[in-house]
Amino acid sequence: MPKLKTHSGTKDRVRVSKNGKIRIGHPNKNHFLAKKSNSRKRSLRGLSTKSGSIAKTLKLKLGI
Repeated sequence: MPKLKTHSGTKDRVRVSKNGKIRIGHPNKNHFLAKKSNSRKRSLRGLSTKSGSIAKTLKLKLGI
């Protein structure tokens, strides 16, 4: 059985923490920032943690 390649888009957007949790940046933080309120932009900072079936799918795409 051949090895699976990692999904390049997922590899660029997702990080795995030391304990194996999936960390993803919030969407809607790249452009058109002038029309978004400061409180909205502040709440989009940082990384969110994914769990459950979403995390399982992402780990499969990362080859973990």
